[in-house]
Amino acid sequence: MKRIGFLSFGHWTPHPQSATRSAADALTQSIDLAVAAEELGADGAYFRVHHFARQLASPFPLLAAVGARTSRIEIGTAVVDMRYENPAYMAEDAGAADLIAGGRLQLGISRGSPEQVVDGFRHFGHVPADGESDADMARRHTARFLDLLGGEGFAEPNPRPMFPNPPGLLRVEPHSSGLRERVWWGAGTRATAEWTAAQGMNLMSSTLLTEDTGVPFHVLQAEQLRRFRDAWSAAGHGREPRVSVSRSIFPITDDRDRAYFGAEAASTDQVGMLEGGRARFGKTYAGEVDDVVADLAGDEAVAAADTLLLTVPNQLGVEYNAHVLENVVRHVAPALGWR
Repeated sequence: MKRIGFLSFGHWTPHPQSATRSAADALTQSIDLAVAAEELGADGAYFRVHHFARQLASPFPLLAAVGARTSRIEIGTAVVDMRYENPAYMAEDAGAADLIAGGRLQLGISRGSPEQVVDGFRHFGHVPADGESDADMARRHTARFLDLLGGEGFAEPNPRPMFPNPPGLLRVEPHSSGLRERVWWGAGTRATAEWTAAQGMNLMSSTLLTEDTGVPFHVLQAEQLRRFRDAWSAAGHGREPRVSVSRSIFPITDDRDRAYFGAEAASTDQVGMLEGGRARFGKTYAGEVDDVVADLAGDEAVAAADTLLLTVPNQLGVEYNAHVLENVVRHVAPALGWR
């Protein structure tokens, strides 16, 4: 069975046509959609992190709240920009959110995407070292974060502490055992996917690859997934990795669907320039249920992934997004053998 979850960017805008007009709306509706997704039989609720934008940002209060309101679904990020993160404080927040959720956190992290402001991470107090790029800094933060999640003591205890300490060196608390194996890296290239495998992280691949070889998006992404699994095997890790891909999927079952996404039935891959290099964007899958099923059946990357994240138009409101999830979970997924 393929795991199916939603991925929300948590956009909000103070516009009469938006169902999500404030940051409070984006947060509370994210919780409500996660609850609805669990009731519908979906498997995950994932949230994007963008700083300095009218979107979801600091993820851990939201993850903890979703964890307290649900009991079964996976709860995750896709992805946290590690250029902005203090690894020790992040390890505390992640451990707390995972414990509240009963070990259901799936934490997607990465170097991050193009920003709303110039070098925004500097405003958070993070500056690359001499000779280091911002991507290098993100990987350095990641290495420290992964070490901390391992749970080994490293800090020398005060000989006269306010409260008694356990014996030995101290670790960051609260610690959630097993979270280290539930960290994913959002990779935009085949080479980064191979690096991800070497680090022992699961792989997240979105609807964007920051390279282009001229083949269809899903074919290039399927190659990325194969390279990841080959590199994982070569590294000799003692567990099976997980792989997720994201897709925009809108089965048309009523007039609302047709009004919103009917024109997307002709969607195709797009190729453009991003940060000075060629990038390939995957198409939207929209159309009658049978047409969407037939189209997805030919998607090599979706077939190869164990987890599918559905990007949702959150500004259309909780009820409509639950309707989209229901269409995929109850109509598309069974027809493809995912349920």
